Amino acid sequence: MNLHPQNLLGSLLESAVSSRCSTLGRAVHAHIIRTHDTPLPSFLSNHLVNMYSKLDLLNSAQFVLSLTHLPTVVTWTSLISGCVHNRRFLAAILHFTNMRRDNVYPNDFTYPCVFKASASLNMPLTGKQVHALAFKGGQIYDVFVGCSAFDMYSKTGLRVDACRMFDEMPHRNLATWNAYISNAVQDGRCLDAIVEFKQFLRVHGEANSITFCAFLNACVDMLRLDLGQQLHSFIVRFGHKEDVSVANGLIDFYGKCGDIVSSEKVFSRIGKGKNVVSWCSMLAALVQNHEEERACMVFLQARKEVEPTDFMISSVLSACAELGELELGRSVHTLAVKACVEENIFVGSALVDLYGKCGSIENAEQVFSEMPERNLVTWNAMIGGYAHQGDVDMALRLFEEMTLGGRGIVPSYVTLVSVLSACSRAGAVKRGMKIFESMRLNYRIEPGAEHYACIVDLLGRSGLVDRAYEFIQNMPIQPTISVWGALLGACRMHGKTKFGKIAAEKLFELDHVDSGNHVVLSNMLASAGRWEEATVVRKEMKDIGIKKNVGYSWIAVKNRTHVFQAKDSSHERNSEIQAMLDKLRGEMKEAGYVPDANLSLFDLEDEEKASEVWYHSEKIALAFGLIALPQGVPIRITKNLRICGDCHSAIKFISRIVGREIIVRDNHRFHRFKDGCCSCKDYW
Repeated sequence: MNLHPQNLLGSLLESAVSSRCSTLGRAVHAHIIRTHDTPLPSFLSNHLVNMYSKLDLLNSAQFVLSLTHLPTVVTWTSLISGCVHNRRFLAAILHFTNMRRDNVYPNDFTYPCVFKASASLNMPLTGKQVHALAFKGGQIYDVFVGCSAFDMYSKTGLRVDACRMFDEMPHRNLATWNAYISNAVQDGRCLDAIVEFKQFLRVHGEANSITFCAFLNACVDMLRLDLGQQLHSFIVRFGHKEDVSVANGLIDFYGKCGDIVSSEKVFSRIGKGKNVVSWCSMLAALVQNHEEERACMVFLQARKEVEPTDFMISSVLSACAELGELELGRSVHTLAVKACVEENIFVGSALVDLYGKCGSIENAEQVFSEMPERNLVTWNAMIGGYAHQGDVDMALRLFEEMTLGGRGIVPSYVTLVSVLSACSRAGAVKRGMKIFESMRLNYRIEPGAEHYACIVDLLGRSGLVDRAYEFIQNMPIQPTISVWGALLGACRMHGKTKFGKIAAEKLFELDHVDSGNHVVLSNMLASAGRWEEATVVRKEMKDIGIKKNVGYSWIAVKNRTHVFQAKDSSHERNSEIQAMLDKLRGEMKEAGYVPDANLSLFDLEDEEKASEVWYHSEKIALAFGLIALPQGVPIRITKNLRICGDCHSAIKFISRIVGREIIVRDNHRFHRFKDGCCSCKDYW
């Protein structure tokens, strides 16, 4: 069937919009100018205004409209909807005002656009004025106009007006119910959302993916896994399980409720119908449930099926950060650059977090400085990176720049945890206490368990154990595991067995199966030479079936992770490792290194103690790194427990002897060794 020439030109302009091709659109416009007299027919003018506005070429759209003889409501609505489509909400309202000034009356397509613009700008007064105009013209009773007005009131916080609007609507379609349920969830009225969902099923009956996902979000916010499971059964029973959008919502729901097994079952049943949202949902669910290794594997599978998105890349970067997988993170960074999403604020924030948590603070600083815009998460990630390094000066400088530099960013609960943590790791008692005491007054943030734990750690590390214990006694909230754990660690560090035993007893009450607390108490007693008491603690552990966490250190070389335990001799290059250890031992002895025999927590002779500490896992991993990595490449070691004092001292010597930078990430912080010094300045 042959199309009329004008219809053909209209179809070409629509193709330019759908393909986002302004070149095609301008070419069609040029052809129209050559083949038509001015003024152009309104049919073509409308198409041209729509094309230019949808492609965010507003100057061209306005120019075409200005040349149009008597623009109609369709012409103006095309311009207004294009502005809203490209998030130019203020321009949309201005053009709506100009339309009314030209005595053109809006229709049922114009009003939803203007309501959306008012809601997005949080301008309820403008929304009310538009509502009055729609009421005066009778369009407010149109189901789409009424739904848009209701949505505007909900999003601008006018709950009473929204409810009145909903109650007065003579007809409600599926979109109206979806808007009500979704806005109720966003407003924190999850129970109300669930009640209305049931009411909707009674009066309307046929839900869609938006309805189901809104209900699932309500279940997540209420921590009601059982309700979500009931909905899942409803979905299967009424034949919606094949809808990939519903399946994606279920993956997200189960992931947020901690049921990762169900997430994976839903994901696997989608089969070949998986879209990019399916992969993103599964990836996010794994990261949220601390399954970082599996998240990385899912990402690698997703790369074979779909193009990576900013959400997907930021999620896998978070997984890499938690794993300390710097090289994999660098590869993902490269992928982000290729996908042109590295300037996305979420990807950029994830990169800052990755490099900060992996000890590459220079890379974190570079990404941070090159970001075109930053949000609170970005600033928190950078401050957290300095906190991991124990660089209190840079952490506080950045904190002051963020809060006092005219940027208008208000710190969050997490920001202050990072700042206080930096103070703790650097021993900045006065500055840390000043910030803690100003939390309520300056930032209106009520201190939480994490903040109190930081202060106990700050005071305890500085040797003020008595003051730390007094601080705990005066806390307005019940001390948590992290608070008593900080005190126990300080007592271990400074040999304060009296307070250490109190802290340990409190920890046993709160978590009687954590081996770490028993081990720290035993080690503290052993360090004080109280071997009999230490033995009793170890025997109690054995009697109640608590096993000590095994210490591991690992290092990545050529895309392979090599894991070591203390006294490990199972590695395929063990003979070379032992030779390197012997060589280092001799060179270190000549340089003045003396093993800290007190850190061998067994009642042995001094010579046996020296041998005991020499074969700790981090030293073995370091020896392997020296033989496996080329000169000039930093050696990066990760340890699942805290590095011991003798290993810390030994690695300082080794860094000077071999002329290498050595970075150790333990379960508490980073240590960067170079030229015989550590970034922690021996305060840890």
